[in-house]
Amino acid sequence: MSVTRTEGSAPSTITLRGPFTLESGDVLPSLTIAFHTWGKRSPAGDNAVVVCHALTGSSDAAQWWPALIGPGRALDPCEDYIVCANVLGGCYGTTGPSSLASDGRPWGPRFPRVTVRDIVRAQQRLLDALGVTRVRLVIGGSLGGMQALEWALLDSGVERAAIIAAPAQHDAWAIAWSDAQRRVLAAVPHDDEFGHRAGLAAARAIAMISYRHPDSFAKRFARTAGEDRDFAVQDWLGAHGDKLAARFDRHTYLGLLAAMDSHDVGRGRGGAERALRALDKPALVVSLKSDLLYPAASVERIAEWLPQGELARLESPHGHDAFLIEQGEVAALVQNFRRRHESPLRLAAGGGA
Repeated sequence: MSVTRTEGSAPSTITLRGPFTLESGDVLPSLTIAFHTWGKRSPAGDNAVVVCHALTGSSDAAQWWPALIGPGRALDPCEDYIVCANVLGGCYGTTGPSSLASDGRPWGPRFPRVTVRDIVRAQQRLLDALGVTRVRLVIGGSLGGMQALEWALLDSGVERAAIIAAPAQHDAWAIAWSDAQRRVLAAVPHDDEFGHRAGLAAARAIAMISYRHPDSFAKRFARTAGEDRDFAVQDWLGAHGDKLAARFDRHTYLGLLAAMDSHDVGRGRGGAERALRALDKPALVVSLKSDLLYPAASVERIAEWLPQGELARLESPHGHDAFLIEQGEVAALVQNFRRRHESPLRLAAGGGA
């Protein structure tokens, strides 16, 4: 095992030698994982908080969820050892399609298919290497919420979880949105840089529509004229598409869409309801009233099935992306949840969150 640490906001990387077997049966010869940490690990290794990122996120959770991380906030580096890893199959430093295979060439489309369960098992390897013995909280939204749920099911060392805007399984509606993006990526030639970017930009435009709500679009854009296109909403979609195309990898995008589509906490556990009813640990489940991608009812079902599930409904016009836009509200929900379940000793000592 080797660890490389860099200064500033760049992630640390750790290389874990030895085979890593995926759910598919495919084997990776080793794992490199990129990650960020905030705070210090306790001598006993029992103060970890795991943050899981969404589809195109990175391990720098303080950059995309700043309202949640900081002294006195829901995730407090003065008390918590906060860890966020780039997902297995990612393109921000963790082994994935853009990293090199044993033949010295990028994996590209040869990279084996991974599942959310594989992603979590890779993160477990990371935390073992970091000396973590207990996880106070695992938290994430969207794909991150799927990981948080799998973490709670897979690891007895997880004390509690916060699942935000994520279902127990990817249903036909969500799979259809994924497939529309796959079809665009397949239709656009990608054997040069222009095609690579054009395909990703188009897929991102489809995704952005699923992440918002018609009321939000009506209030923000209406039929306002755009600067480059006829309508402002077209400029907005184009800008988001171009930004993603400049920073992301096509094969990573396809692989993580497939990982989300494979998400089913009931796989191999007798079905989702049975699996969740057996998960007896405190869990905050946050549904978003205006979420079109994962309708509130599908998320709230998790809280109904969990013996210690606590449901919070977030009122926002912004659709699925509200878990990133309404950070203050999310932070308050998480902080209050932690206060209800924290150790009395930590609270008496003045521990944050």
